[in-house]
Amino acid sequence: MAEAEAGSAAGAQEKHAGAWPKFRRGLIKLVIAAAIAYAMAAGYMYVNQRSFVFVPSGELETPADKGLETVSAEIVEMADGTKITVWTAEPVDPGTPTVVYFHGNSSNLSGRWKRFKQIVDSGYGLYAPTHRGYAGSEGSPSEAALVSDALEHYDRAAAAGSPVIVHGESLGTGLAAAVGAERSDVGLVVLEAPYTALVDMAGESYPWLPVEMLMKDPMKTRERIGKVGAPVMIVHGTDDAVIPVDHGKRLFEFASDPKEILIIEGAGHSDLWKTGLWDAVRDKWAREGT
Repeated sequence: MAEAEAGSAAGAQEKHAGAWPKFRRGLIKLVIAAAIAYAMAAGYMYVNQRSFVFVPSGELETPADKGLETVSAEIVEMADGTKITVWTAEPVDPGTPTVVYFHGNSSNLSGRWKRFKQIVDSGYGLYAPTHRGYAGSEGSPSEAALVSDALEHYDRAAAAGSPVIVHGESLGTGLAAAVGAERSDVGLVVLEAPYTALVDMAGESYPWLPVEMLMKDPMKTRERIGKVGAPVMIVHGTDDAVIPVDHGKRLFEFASDPKEILIIEGAGHSDLWKTGLWDAVRDKWAREGT
């Protein structure tokens, strides 16, 4: 009996000892497969990341198509030769500001025509460029290219002599902040539904990726906003499902005085102009504009 029990115990030990190498080999294979899958996913995101950030669509219509009789469509050539479409309108008088408007990441410039109508109907001037790579413009978008373009666009608009309000919408808020940080004569910087940084947005959406290492266009507005010398106005909606309102609140903390934040209760990402944004901007200019 004792010999049988000893033999049984020895067999069990041998079986257990033989099972461990199989388990280890299986575990190693699983880890390798997971690592390959992760590397493939990370590689895909790295290669295609700009298609997530810049989403142009549709054909660019003309101002006349939208009933904007006082607005002209011009083709301007950037320093590197890239041709960009810009919608422009003169202010009613030299003391009235021109709004340099940097649009968001989707659709194209003509999709913002209702906003532009509010601007020109108020007697303000307009200088609204398309982003390179979007309908109506040549080239490919990137942070470096768009920031360079934004500075050049601002200089063109400011050369006319009227005061300038730099307005950024969503993606364009990073460009507006960059201009405000580099140009001391900006009259007012308006940031509509801004982000602290594109890399912060990416980190929130893809926490499993090392986005700080992979992001080609981090657009760190939080590092630029404190260098803006002009008054800063941040407008954000509490129900923004694209860029959470916390981004606007945190960015406000990074900004230097004079600064103001307007949080619109119940407003989403794209309806701030329907819920008082432009009236608030005009009131801000009346109080602090130069």
